Amino acid sequence: MKADIHPNYKEATVTCACGNTFTTGSVKDELRVEICSECHPFFTGRQKFVERGGRVEKFKKKYNMD
Repeated sequence: MKADIHPNYKEATVTCACGNTFTTGSVKDELRVEICSECHPFFTGRQKFVERGGRVEKFKKKYNMD
């Protein structure tokens, strides 16, 4: 293998949108994620988000169209 072509692999802090933090290995110092194993419905067994609807429903609600 060639020398000095690989990035430095180091310990990184991962921060989730729910507030959970943990460490892992990465080439970056800090990672931000939207969902993790602490808040994902598959791992928790409960639904986090209510049904959000589609774009058309959001548009109709925004402009009071029925």
